Amino acid sequence: MAAAPTSQAAGAPWSSLTSYGFHALTDSAPASVRFSVGRRRTGTARLEVKAAGNIFGDYFQVATYGESHGGGVGCVISGCPPRIPLTEEDMQADLDRRRRGHSGINTPRKETDTCQILSGTYEGMTTGTPIHVFVPNADQRGRDYDDMTNAYRPSHADLTYDLKYGVRSVQGGGRASARETIGRVAAGALAKKILKLKSGVEILAFVSKVHQVVLPEDAVDYETVTLDQIESNICRCPDPEYAEKMIAAIDKVRVDGNSIGGVVTCIARNVPRGLGTPVFDKLEALLAKAMLSLPASKGFEIGSGFAGTDLTGSEHNDEFYMDEAGNVRTRTNRSGGVQGGISNGETIYFKVAFKPTATIAMKQNTVTRDHQAIELWTGGLRDPCVVPRAVPMVETMASLVLMDQLMAHSAQCEMFPLNLALQEPIGSSTPALA
Repeated sequence: MAAAPTSQAAGAPWSSLTSYGFHALTDSAPASVRFSVGRRRTGTARLEVKAAGNIFGDYFQVATYGESHGGGVGCVISGCPPRIPLTEEDMQADLDRRRRGHSGINTPRKETDTCQILSGTYEGMTTGTPIHVFVPNADQRGRDYDDMTNAYRPSHADLTYDLKYGVRSVQGGGRASARETIGRVAAGALAKKILKLKSGVEILAFVSKVHQVVLPEDAVDYETVTLDQIESNICRCPDPEYAEKMIAAIDKVRVDGNSIGGVVTCIARNVPRGLGTPVFDKLEALLAKAMLSLPASKGFEIGSGFAGTDLTGSEHNDEFYMDEAGNVRTRTNRSGGVQGGISNGETIYFKVAFKPTATIAMKQNTVTRDHQAIELWTGGLRDPCVVPRAVPMVETMASLVLMDQLMAHSAQCEMFPLNLALQEPIGSSTPALA
């Protein structure tokens, strides 16, 4: 019998796919869709469509959906442990921190971002089944973007979406809008809660740079800084003096119709030892991927980062010692809490750089879909600086990475008894859940 075909001729109709088992990436299919066709036991063909790029995580898995000015946005969380107390209020606090319109340094879009949990809970407890969280879009202003239907906005995703898909949602940037992060933040709130319950993990982020206003490295104690200190001002910088300087810088460009970027620093305290795996899934690699998936992110560094290149090995190495409890610790933490791609129990700290907001109230040169040169003024809703609003988003992605790796570690390394001479179990900071 002749071998089954391994590819589909370019331009062939979908109906010509045979019932013989094969995998094909057809020329006539969208680039983002993978088709797997094979014979069922009944002899009928099976067609699977796997859309790429919308799911994060392997064990604690989050799929986000929705667009800026569509009917709503949200997420589906799979793999959440059962019997975790969960209500909308648990997620709403971080969603309120994420939404715009909280201060004078943001251009307000009137959204309440009120979340609804549609599945996966019963009487305020998770059931272990998929959790569906939905947030309706209330303030839809599609006409704000009428002038941009045919024009490519500089440094936006308009051109690249057209190049990839041949079609795009114009209003508000569609899927490229920061409203996509609502689903992430809702899932991250749950992840943060579980991490706290299981191991006492605490994740905090704050603004450490706005344009040329840089918070000194020694201005914040990573071991003692609190959420209240961070949230004490609209810039989310825990140092009041530098917060005022940052706010002034943002306000200046807001009046001018321009924008600026900056840096968010994130810390994770009480992270269990052993999270992350060698080579491709190193903890810092997973964190980098997570952070660079955020809208407007442009850079990532962990521990000493690029500044570490100025040091010698003897200056950079973190020497070990035994603490009073008999634990192996490091006297310094230039590694940022990760060595060999695996958490070592020290505080994890890293920085994420965000570019100036691409939407500015100024005329710019661009081209249209039909390749005509024009001058464009981009109206619509905008932030003069996205960095303060990025703080809860950075916390969210850190929590999703750590939650996923906590479950991966438990599945692989705690299935059988530990080598207690070298390992320690991932304990709970609270009594066992009912």
